[in-house]
Amino acid sequence: MKIICIGRNYAEHAKELGNEIPDEPVIFMKPKSALLQTNNPFYYPEFTNELHYECELVLRISKNGKYIQERHAGNYYNAITVGIDFTARDIQQKCKEKGLPWEKAKAFDNSAAIGRWIDISSDLNKKNINFSFNKNDETVQKGNSKDMIFSFDSIISHISNYFSLNIGDIVFTGTPAGVGECMVGDKLEAFLETERLLEVEVK
Repeated sequence: MKIICIGRNYAEHAKELGNEIPDEPVIFMKPKSALLQTNNPFYYPEFTNELHYECELVLRISKNGKYIQERHAGNYYNAITVGIDFTARDIQQKCKEKGLPWEKAKAFDNSAAIGRWIDISSDLNKKNINFSFNKNDETVQKGNSKDMIFSFDSIISHISNYFSLNIGDIVFTGTPAGVGECMVGDKLEAFLETERLLEVEVK
């Protein structure tokens, strides 16, 4: 199992971080050890002083594939949830300033939290999925899949040109505007439409 992530997939988020809007999906990866096990707390890493949350829609790959055409991409994932891409923003900024890779800011242990999976049904409008993120019972992020620069199917097709997709792989599809800092003691919740699928306590 691998965790594949898409960066800068919402224009407003790219702007809030001062990044250019990409002309193709920005791909980075997290190892299996980045997956936060269900119902486990998230422990604030000792190497960062600026930990950020990034709430995202997450897809589960259900079929092995390579060089997938976009029109067939929908056959390769069968479930959706919400997740948190935890980011050590201070570490990331230092790496970017030096032109270095920033895996240690994004791919550290437990940096990928995911919620309960929802099966994707034929009547789900994948281009109009609302999701939101609460910190301490206050809504701090809202997103809709219609605002993605690159759609689910476009992302899956693009990834498969470089990496074989395997059953059980997880794809984080990008975060909307509103990312921010979280602290020890924060209660984090993520929702798909009105259904809470993920709850994490920062310790």
